[in-house]
Amino acid sequence: MCLAIPAKVTEIKEDNLAQVDILGVTRDISLDLTPQAKLGNYVLVHAGFAIEVVDETYAEETLDLIREFPELAGDEVSDLQASVGKSSNPLIALADDPALSVGTYTEKSSSEKRAE
Repeated sequence: MCLAIPAKVTEIKEDNLAQVDILGVTRDISLDLTPQAKLGNYVLVHAGFAIEVVDETYAEETLDLIREFPELAGDEVSDLQASVGKSSNPLIALADDPALSVGTYTEKSSSEKRAE
């Protein structure tokens, strides 16, 4: 399951980067896929990238549901919480995951893909 979490853009940086707030945790993300995002916008964040700009009402409703029912985020989030162990809120643990930071995704080379 893929999970994208609403986050508020708190700072626009150079090179299409931005700082966002995800449930009180700040992260640097890439705006390469959403160059239209502006300061104060809410974006859906997945794997260190903003993948869509969403309206504030949608973002807040989604965050409220996740706060109320963290199990809606799925077993993967619970597994991540157990491995991170820093928070009783699985989404805070998810937001603390370094895999959400920009630059942690690496594409396999063509030769590596053929070897599989």
